[in-house]
Amino acid sequence: IHKGDKAPQAAGVIHTDFERGFIRAQTISYNDFVTLGGEVAAKEAGKARDEGKEYVVQDGDIMLFKFNT
Repeated sequence: IHKGDKAPQAAGVIHTDFERGFIRAQTISYNDFVTLGGEVAAKEAGKARDEGKEYVVQDGDIMLFKFNT
């Protein structure tokens, strides 16, 4: 992806259906992911956040895309 891309554009890099049906992206920073020991620990620590269509992807974001086709 490119600097300034929004979450739906990042999802579209994986598959165009992801961009077309984008709902939201659950996002965890890479640093939180590593420091806390993974996805479950980051969620339990409240470090996972839901981002919408206008979210500009940041370097180091780990994203789980929610979409509907």
